[in-house]
Amino acid sequence: MLSKRLIACLDVRDGKLVKSVQFVNTKEIGDPVSAAKKYYEDGLDELVFYDITASSDHRDIMIDVVEAVAGQVFIPFSVGGGLRSVQDCSRVLEAGAEKINLNTAAVSQPQLIAEVSAAFGVQAVVLSMDVKSSTSPTISSGYEIVTHGGRTPTGLDAVEWAKQAEDLGAGEIVVNSIDADGTRDGYELMLTRLIAEMVAIPVIASGGGGQPEHLYEALTLGGADAALVASMLHYGEYTVQDIKQALHGMGVKMRMGG
Repeated sequence: MLSKRLIACLDVRDGKLVKSVQFVNTKEIGDPVSAAKKYYEDGLDELVFYDITASSDHRDIMIDVVEAVAGQVFIPFSVGGGLRSVQDCSRVLEAGAEKINLNTAAVSQPQLIAEVSAAFGVQAVVLSMDVKSSTSPTISSGYEIVTHGGRTPTGLDAVEWAKQAEDLGAGEIVVNSIDADGTRDGYELMLTRLIAEMVAIPVIASGGGGQPEHLYEALTLGGADAALVASMLHYGEYTVQDIKQALHGMGVKMRMGG
């Protein structure tokens, strides 16, 4: 059995580490570079960096901050925000990232997934999906893709989009529930499992982690290959090793170094 992965998410705005609840009320909480170093040294498996306003502000990603974070971690490092072309993605990889997170641009131009996959390999392409529950009769799964940091509904069914992205060349999918984001009440297990059952590539549960039991549920009931956390680490309630030890004690296979 493959080990499950613990991934920390750095949401960055204007070079500062921030956290929101359901993508609103965003507050500055620290420095992304020092946070990255701390989590890496404590045994984190992987790090994700999102420049959360690059797409909505129609600007390029803050490449200097990406470089600064990359200089502190020697684990898989995934970056997203404002990436609209193969050239944008190349700059991020040259700055030290190992994976590209595509979100808003991939929805508007799905072929970008295929282009980036062809240029850098499937293993380097992550589709990041921001999802809200929907009662629209046109959204058969009950979950809709939204873009531009949760501001723009697309009418796109989350499950259909996941399958399309896999076909286009995405190597893994981050399933981020906006309804659960920052609540610390647990992941959106039904959504995560729907996606996990429909694709053959790894699925990362995101949005709502508040205690180790929530990660256990996402990695078992939700069918996720990895769980992404933010608040649990950023606010000092848990360390990386606290979470890993707890999951290990619940019978989840984890990489226990650190």
